[in-house]
Amino acid sequence: MVRNFGELIEIAKQKPRMKLSVAAAQDDEVLLAVDAARKMGIVEAILVGDKAKIEKIAEEASIDITEYEIIDCRDLVESARIAVSLVSQGKADFLMKGLIGTADLLRAVLDKEIGLRGKNLLSHVMVYDVPTYHKLVFLTDGGMVTYPDLGQKVQIVQNAVTVAKALGVNPIHVAPLCAVEVINPDMQATLDAAALTKMNQRGQIKDCVIDGPLALDLAISKEAAKHKGVSSPVAGEADILLVPNIESGNLLGKSLTYFANAKSAGVIMGAKCPIVLVSRADTHESKLNSIALGSLVANLK
Repeated sequence: MVRNFGELIEIAKQKPRMKLSVAAAQDDEVLLAVDAARKMGIVEAILVGDKAKIEKIAEEASIDITEYEIIDCRDLVESARIAVSLVSQGKADFLMKGLIGTADLLRAVLDKEIGLRGKNLLSHVMVYDVPTYHKLVFLTDGGMVTYPDLGQKVQIVQNAVTVAKALGVNPIHVAPLCAVEVINPDMQATLDAAALTKMNQRGQIKDCVIDGPLALDLAISKEAAKHKGVSSPVAGEADILLVPNIESGNLLGKSLTYFANAKSAGVIMGAKCPIVLVSRADTHESKLNSIALGSLVANLK
C-alpha cells in the first residue's frame, strides 16, 4: 500500500513505462513535470501543441527536446482532438492537460467520433499526502460533478476505488461526508450516505467498505468517534472522502493544500484512460505526482 508520494513515485518507476499524450504542451511547468517523469523512467511523452513555443520553453529550461515526438498544432481545440486521438488509436496510454481550458479538453474526450467516452460518469479524484494523517487520502468529487445524485455518487465511488486499488489500498474505507453523523430526512446527503452504506452491504458497490453518514472529524479521527459514541469500521481510517457537492470538495481540497500544507495529485476517471488534469496554480511537484498517479492507473489495463 502506497502511503506517501515518495512511495508512489518509486512504485511508478518500477512499472512498465506508459506513453503520455499532452494536449497544448506549451506550458513551462507541465513540460518540466513531464521531463522529470521521463528522466525517472515513468513515462514517454508525445507533445501536441505550438512547436515553436515548446522548443523555446525547452531551451530556456534545459530540456532535451530531441527525446520527444512533437506534433505541431497552434490551435488549442485541435491540439486537444489530436492528443485525444493518439490515445483512442492506441498510440498513447493516457492523457494530460497542458495550456488549454478544461472544457475544451473534455469536449474532445467526450467526442463520439474520436473521444474516450467510457461506461462511467467522469469524476475527479484528488489524492492528498497530509502531514497530520497516517496515509494518503482520496477526495472526490471536488472538480467535475456539481451536485451528484445517488446514482452519480455510486459511480464517483467506483472511480475513486479504482484509483485506490492502483495504489494498493486494501481494504478501501469510504466515508460519505455530511455535516452530521445521523440520518436526517431534511438533509439529502445523509439519506444518500445511508443508501450507499446499505448498497455496499448488499454487494451492489464492491471492493470497498462504506459507512455513513460521517462528519469529517469522525472519518479521520478514532478519538472523535470514541468521544461521540460512534462505532464505525471507517471512523479514523477513511481512505476515500466522498463529498456531497463540488463546493464542499473544492473548499476541503484547497484547505488541505493551503492550511495543512498537503501535497497533492489529481486525475479524472470514468473515461477509457486516466486524464491528468492539474490547475495552473498547482506546483511542479503536484504535476509530477499527478503524472505518476496517472501512470499507475493506466498500468491497470
